Amino acid sequence: MTAKALPGDPPGGRRAVLVWGVGTLVYLVAVVHRTSLGVAGIDAADRFHIGASALSSFSILQVLVYAGMQIPVGLMVDRLGTKRVLMLGAVLFTSGQLAFALSHSYGMALAARAVLGCGDAMTFVSVLRLGSRWFPARRGPMVAQGAALFGVAGNLVSTVALSRLLHSAGWTPTFLGTAIGGAFVLLLVALFLKDHPEGFEPAPAEHAGLAYVRRQIAASWAEPGTRLGMWTHFTTQFSGMVFLLLWGLPYLVEDQGLSRGTAGSLLTLVVLANMVFGMVFGQLISRHHGARMPLTLGVIAATAGIWAAVLGWPGGQDPVWLLILLCVVLGACGPGSMIGFDFARPANPPERFGTASGIVNIGGFTASMLTLLAVGVLLDATGDNYRVAWSSVFVLQAVGTAQILRLRRHSERLERERIAVSRVESVHRSSAAAVSGE
Repeated sequence: MTAKALPGDPPGGRRAVLVWGVGTLVYLVAVVHRTSLGVAGIDAADRFHIGASALSSFSILQVLVYAGMQIPVGLMVDRLGTKRVLMLGAVLFTSGQLAFALSHSYGMALAARAVLGCGDAMTFVSVLRLGSRWFPARRGPMVAQGAALFGVAGNLVSTVALSRLLHSAGWTPTFLGTAIGGAFVLLLVALFLKDHPEGFEPAPAEHAGLAYVRRQIAASWAEPGTRLGMWTHFTTQFSGMVFLLLWGLPYLVEDQGLSRGTAGSLLTLVVLANMVFGMVFGQLISRHHGARMPLTLGVIAATAGIWAAVLGWPGGQDPVWLLILLCVVLGACGPGSMIGFDFARPANPPERFGTASGIVNIGGFTASMLTLLAVGVLLDATGDNYRVAWSSVFVLQAVGTAQILRLRRHSERLERERIAVSRVESVHRSSAAAVSGE
């Protein structure tokens, strides 16, 4: 089924691309801040004199704050608009990165990552809401995957530029430099970003305190499409994110015996594969909505298969070609998780999409947090046995896949019914307008 125009769709166009581009640039910088620790994990362990569990707590706290903020952020976006929330997010993640650059104690650095995670949490849902306000619904999958590509570009900056800068300029100049980038995008948002095109102002919503909050959350959660989107995000995203966010570099260097340069190249391969898969998935889903579920299950199966091959390979170390294949497959995790938002979009009206997106976004980051914790704890408990530690991936995949299969039919049936009703209403409105015009 190909997505078509719906009644009341915004027009898109060049102006929409420019405004949306400012928002996605904020997201790019936020991802640079988020993933900067991924190339600095070994350095952080030396700087703060900590072990694997304490090192993982940096990313766990950051992701915990991110996940915990998703519903509040969705409500804020629905109520305050994109511009205000993005500006607040930029202030917070810039402040957190600045404090992290100047940290010399483990406690101060931990607090800095929490502030950074809070600001980072305000970016992606805001960018999704911005896209839904400026582009027609049929462009939704491409807009979501396009936003994800900006996040991938942020990952690329971390794996390529920051890793080199860290070892040439040192800790403080590297993280101070990224904080300056946060101040720059804050200025761009203040000057150029607008919540919606002229003539497409959302209807005024009634915001009655806690009662409104409860209604928004309950109505979003009641939709099977929202829950299907959340479990899709949960099951597809976390494996690649944990690899890039913290444990990929130590695994490749300490367990697989690769040099830092080679390991950095493999992390870059994950990011590049992510970009390619994102473009392919976006095009496929825009043209054929029915491709969403096969793509979702395909990403899950491929990820489980490659981890089984890597962890089950006989001997101490895996061949390089298998590690390359692992990184290519992990590149599909991010684009796969974006499909979750496309499951939630038809199930929720525009005034509730921010809240629904927040619920969906909780999924992958909750799974990432659990895996970050599991890998760190298992490494300490087993004497750095990465094969045992990474096996925790299969547990979360099994739980998520069961939920996806449970929700898929009900969600798809409701979506078909709603789209059919929308088409009928559109025809009736057009006919009525024609009659009145006569």
